[in-house]
Amino acid sequence: MATASQWIQGARPRTLPNAVAPVVAGVGAALHGSSWDDFSWWKAVLALAVSVSLIIGVNFANDYSDGVRGTDDERVGPLRLVGSGLASPGSVKAAAFICFGIGAVCGLVLAIATAWWLVLIGAVCIAGAWFYTGGKRPYGYAGWGEVAVFTFFGLVAVLGTQFVTTGRIDWVGLACAVGVGAVSSAVLVVNNLRDIPTDAESGKITLAVRLGDARTRLLFAALLATPLVMSLVLAIATPWALVGMIAAPLLWQAYTPVRTGAQGPGLIPSIGSTGKAMLGWAVVTAVALALG
Repeated sequence: MATASQWIQGARPRTLPNAVAPVVAGVGAALHGSSWDDFSWWKAVLALAVSVSLIIGVNFANDYSDGVRGTDDERVGPLRLVGSGLASPGSVKAAAFICFGIGAVCGLVLAIATAWWLVLIGAVCIAGAWFYTGGKRPYGYAGWGEVAVFTFFGLVAVLGTQFVTTGRIDWVGLACAVGVGAVSSAVLVVNNLRDIPTDAESGKITLAVRLGDARTRLLFAALLATPLVMSLVLAIATPWALVGMIAAPLLWQAYTPVRTGAQGPGLIPSIGSTGKAMLGWAVVTAVALALG
């Protein structure tokens, strides 16, 4: 039976920046050009709860689905509960749906207080989380994972946060969404770069498997550069947005293992560094937008 510590590891806490960063960026976009009195802080907290619940849920869902398929039998990354035999598939599946349920309840409250059509968006997000590796034809096994991450933890999470807290979306929010979504996708890209040999062998045809090692490394570099480009774009709204450039050393640190040809476990540090760089860019950009 898995211990509490192992369950926490199975939730993959290093992926939490992927959930926190878009909400932070969305808050910054919402506060830019808005009165602080018009901003709903309690809705921002609920948006964060939705995002965190969904990412933990999708991590458990991936653990379950990959585990029962045997994809995790030869694992070089973080602990997987089902693949390692530490927890039963049923218990991990239940944990995933508990997290999805928490996110659904928080999202329903937001929908009731903001707009009912958000229920549809939430349903699509939960379905996307489950069918990434779940179901008969998981889209994560067909190379669409990065597109989903960009959509759900970039566009939807950032613009959704901006909308529920202020009732509007604009190009500033879109630029933030592109920046966060690109780096969030980069986390998955480097994760899948690490797993190319085992994924190809198990029939998991990720985008990295399709592109191959060299082109996946180029894609990773392009995604890491995107938030810096968005900082230049956001400078049109306020010159203070250029403060986002201070994330460049963090992004370079994340890129170094990929740039120097690291393989397998040698790429693991890049996953954590990419998440930290994304969160750092989101925080300083949000502050700049809020004050600018």
